[in-house]
Amino acid sequence: QVQLVESGGGSVQPGGSLILSCGTTGFSLAYYTVGWFRQAPGKEREGVLCISSFEGRTDSADSVKGRFTISRNSANNTVTLQMSSLRPEDTGVYYCAAKYSTSSACSPVMYDHWGQGTQVTVSS
Repeated sequence: QVQLVESGGGSVQPGGSLILSCGTTGFSLAYYTVGWFRQAPGKEREGVLCISSFEGRTDSADSVKGRFTISRNSANNTVTLQMSSLRPEDTGVYYCAAKYSTSSACSPVMYDHWGQGTQVTVSS
């Protein structure tokens, strides 16, 4: 069974940075497209950034372009979301998810395996 674990959430002031990490054990994330999603209170879950298996194509929400990056670390079998220039509207629970696919499409309904989520709060 695919199990994902997120780490690295927390509280930060506007303009600050955070790094989230998604890891798993027992299988290689290299064979999965992995994405980061977020859900703010009262809102639907939305795709933030996703990276395809093998070719590493990415699909990004317009709101995070130029501020967030996603990368794979094959050595420790993780996928990292680097967030900078954070805004209050970036606040929410961030989830890591994976699908056994080569498509980088970042729609939540396409993803089969989810982590428990980690809270990110951007506030002054």
